[in-house]
Amino acid sequence: MVERQLAARGVDDDAILSAFRKVPREEFVPEDLREFAYDDAPLPIGEGQTISQPFIVACMIDAAEIASGHRVLEVGAGSGYAAAVMSCIAGEVHAVERHEKLAREAASRIGRLGYDNCTIIAGDGMAGLPAEAPFDAILVAARIGQVPDALKHQLKVGGRLIVPVGGDDIQQLRCITRIAQDGWESHDITPVRFVPLLEGVVPEDGARASSDHRPARDMSTPELIAANCTPLPDIDDPQFAAAFDKFADKRIVMLGECSHGTHDFYAARAAITRHLVDNHGFNIVAVEGDWPDAAAYNKFIRGEELRQDQESPFQRFPGWMWRNTVMPGILRALREINAGRDEDAMVGFYGLDIYNMASSIEAVLAYLDEHDPDSAVVARERYGCLTPWQADPATYGRVSLSKGYAECEEDVVKQCNEMLRRSLADNSGAFSAAMNARLVASAEKYYRVMYYGGSESWNLRDSHMADTLGHLLENRGENAKAVVWAHNSHIGDARATDMGAVRGEHNIGQLARERWGDDVALIGFGTHGGTVSAANDWDGERETMRVNPSRRDSYERLCHDSGVERFLLDLTGEGELSRRLLAPQLERFIGVIYRPQTERWSHYSDAALPRQFDAYCWFDETRALEPLGKGEPHQGVAETFPFGV
Repeated sequence: MVERQLAARGVDDDAILSAFRKVPREEFVPEDLREFAYDDAPLPIGEGQTISQPFIVACMIDAAEIASGHRVLEVGAGSGYAAAVMSCIAGEVHAVERHEKLAREAASRIGRLGYDNCTIIAGDGMAGLPAEAPFDAILVAARIGQVPDALKHQLKVGGRLIVPVGGDDIQQLRCITRIAQDGWESHDITPVRFVPLLEGVVPEDGARASSDHRPARDMSTPELIAANCTPLPDIDDPQFAAAFDKFADKRIVMLGECSHGTHDFYAARAAITRHLVDNHGFNIVAVEGDWPDAAAYNKFIRGEELRQDQESPFQRFPGWMWRNTVMPGILRALREINAGRDEDAMVGFYGLDIYNMASSIEAVLAYLDEHDPDSAVVARERYGCLTPWQADPATYGRVSLSKGYAECEEDVVKQCNEMLRRSLADNSGAFSAAMNARLVASAEKYYRVMYYGGSESWNLRDSHMADTLGHLLENRGENAKAVVWAHNSHIGDARATDMGAVRGEHNIGQLARERWGDDVALIGFGTHGGTVSAANDWDGERETMRVNPSRRDSYERLCHDSGVERFLLDLTGEGELSRRLLAPQLERFIGVIYRPQTERWSHYSDAALPRQFDAYCWFDETRALEPLGKGEPHQGVAETFPFGV
């Protein structure tokens, strides 16, 4: 922690680094969170409070310029961790905590660990501690809109007050220096997020349970989320993916995302997928991407020979969805896993979607050219009515509204049925060709019905994805287990959102629950703010956009206000939290298009989170997904295909 989180970020004061090495952080967190004690994140400590991120504590101590012999006041002692660290540097530390229970526990902990120059008391931090003033440094561990004069006046001349100042979303960590008896100057240090500083003392009333500290009815919803969630370490920590072991007994685990352009969601799904494949027998990775493009990735991870003239997959808009800086790592990891397995036990990578009609037609014809040239001639005739529109199938959809295209649909469906029958009798590549034939049939209908509007085109698409998943499970046999990557709008049960309740739409999550029941786990992903890769219009240029902070009337704001940076929340339980979350709230959905200026109407919809998902994975601040450069060379380079990096 000291080397990676503090020294590596520029904290170079030997006294501070030494103090952090001395104080055992695991002693200051709840017993069930000790394994996360040294993560780069705040952790809940009860009463809706958190122990701050280690780096932020170090920043505050560094900014306060605490030295040997100094007298220090901390407002918001919490668990007592920061006070303990400061006591290893300063001469005397006084810490005030408004929650009597936390103050009592912190004082007991400080005494047991032997920090004799540190005193923790229950009190109102807004008033400071006038009986012990003046102080060389005052540190406030909670956000505040207006700095109390009482704290400024309790500084010595030359003393420093370090305090987060600002509103609910982001505050500025501010340093206020007393330069004269009636003079102060200030400067901002860095943006931060803290829980609010509140007035008054919270007494111990004897009504708090040992697990929740208070009756659930007396806790706010964000406090209940903090008390019930499982805090998560960094994504690259093995314990991150291990937290999802609770879903390892499912046959299908669906991993969502609330945007198509967020690095953290892709990196998290990659870590979880690798863990489930490597440790729990999952052998299907199915994504919201097209079958023919995903087939190239599937060949790569299975170590199969690739055509020298193979086109780079996933070239159409939005290319960053499946050609990004996360994908090479997970594909190489799956390839390494497959290298040690028999062919029947290998994990496969498959596309569920229906957009790439042209490549699917090419794949069907290529298969028939090799295995049944006579049938290939017939197939070319049947697909003839689609040929002019392969490059722009949406144009076909518009033209097909005119008379005379029913025969084309009949021919396409007939070809699909023949390929499906062929796949039942011959599994040497016929299965993939049949899936491509299904895609052509579904896409032909999709591009027609989309011009009528309404729910039919959406329902057709998600029905196709659900059916493709069913075919994959059937093809891989009774031991097949699938991880699915798709947007929250596809995997969250549509019946729990406006999609189903108002617009009459269903999705793959709903259809999977209806078909496989308790063998399915639906896990949504969400964020409060940060950046995202998106475009302003379909087929537009990708931009790195700033995500608006979540709305106050949204599920995202409830999660943000919990104060926990990353967590996994089980939504299958009963109790006060479940009851409150069942009340419909706004939920944000960002696809490949993001329009911040119209966000309320274009990106929020009502939902009932516990009915929509089985669990919810939260990242408070996220960053944009980075695309790979265009045209990476890969022809003939099996070790680097399909990315050339």
